[in-house]
Amino acid sequence: MGRWQNKYVIGLTGNIAMGKSLVLQMLQHLGAYTIDADGLAHQVMAPNAPAYKPVIEMFGRFVVNPQGQIDRNRLGAVVFSHPEALQALEAMTHPIISAAIDTLISRAKHQVVVVEAIKLLEGKLADGVDAIWVVDSSAEKQLERLITKRKLPREEALKRINVQNPQGEKLARADVVIRNDGKPEETWAQVQRAWQNIAQSKRDDEQAQAVTTVKSWRLPPAAPRGTHPAPRSRCAPTRFRRD
Repeated sequence: MGRWQNKYVIGLTGNIAMGKSLVLQMLQHLGAYTIDADGLAHQVMAPNAPAYKPVIEMFGRFVVNPQGQIDRNRLGAVVFSHPEALQALEAMTHPIISAAIDTLISRAKHQVVVVEAIKLLEGKLADGVDAIWVVDSSAEKQLERLITKRKLPREEALKRINVQNPQGEKLARADVVIRNDGKPEETWAQVQRAWQNIAQSKRDDEQAQAVTTVKSWRLPPAAPRGTHPAPRSRCAPTRFRRD
């Protein structure tokens, strides 16, 4: 059971360019409340947000664009080239993001909540969710997406892939694996099956709870021999008027 009462929280993860955002959109379509941790990372570094000044103080004005916003491409060029810089950035931003996620889950009206987070397993969030879903794809498809969709040079794409923890570590902890190598329709079919399993699991839990409730009900103990029950009231029976 996860740490949030009356919520079923899915932690959705997978390495870069595996297709997590696609699966997140599908789960939202099925009725889940979705949280994009990477999107929150953008917000916490926006002007006047908590991490804005600390990031600039750490990495310099170089990462700020002419509009006064932190340029994620410039920042990424630094942190993905220097693992210690990435660790420092995450140590600065992750506590803020975690607090925001906790607040969003607690306030959500939906029963099922999905948190997409590439660093899900590296933090405490993984211990609080009800299930871990991992989106997986081939290394060839991963590289292709970074080059064609994100317009990264091959060398930069490989650098971003190699700086991450191995995908195999995520797969080893997965409760559900969604393969995202083929057509979107194939991915959609997998997501639907896994979603139906959630509903079935919920029904099973409700039935088990009902059985437990029935078993816990007991008749009052019988009166000892030689005693008699209290006499019934002799009041006249209630009569209902016929209209």
